[in-house]
Amino acid sequence: MAGWSKHTGQAVALPLENIDTDQLIPARFMSTPRSEGYGRFLLHDMRRDSDGDPIADMPLNRHSEASILVTRRNFGSGSSREAAVYALVDFGIRVVIAPSFGDIFASNAVNNGLLPLKLDSREVEEILAGMRDDCVTATINLETSMVRIGGECRGFELPDKWRKKLMNGWDDIDLTLDRQEEISAYRDARRAEFGWAWPR
Repeated sequence: MAGWSKHTGQAVALPLENIDTDQLIPARFMSTPRSEGYGRFLLHDMRRDSDGDPIADMPLNRHSEASILVTRRNFGSGSSREAAVYALVDFGIRVVIAPSFGDIFASNAVNNGLLPLKLDSREVEEILAGMRDDCVTATINLETSMVRIGGECRGFELPDKWRKKLMNGWDDIDLTLDRQEEISAYRDARRAEFGWAWPR
């Protein structure tokens, strides 16, 4: 997975609350091999009618080139399916802006290079209100923790661990390996002090 520090793309508005992981990718599609891509299943039942045809006024159908999603609170709640993140990433989404996220979803997102960017509800509502035709250009900078959207710059908080993962394209294993010297030093010190407890 490639890391990134700055992303500019089209932001699309999806002004809904409580979009859960079952909506992001319905369970019936999860038997598909990941190698075939999950992007076409993203929000399938919101984007398509009962005949499987695209719903014309659905924002993600009108702006299929969007790479940033602006939505409301509790995004990614529900079951802990990582496939929900796969669907977003495979569709081309790099950033989701919302007031709050499901905890497991947020962790899965960062491990797959997708930023769950949290702003307070007031800021999100201001952004949504200013999005003409549901779509504007936005730039997210991980180094400065700033997002420029709708002509305004806004700061956001980002845990250092998440910043490091996103910028380096790392997951939890990579983050652990980055501290290999400290881990080895601790192991050696423990062995020296408590050699009697070490397997022989």
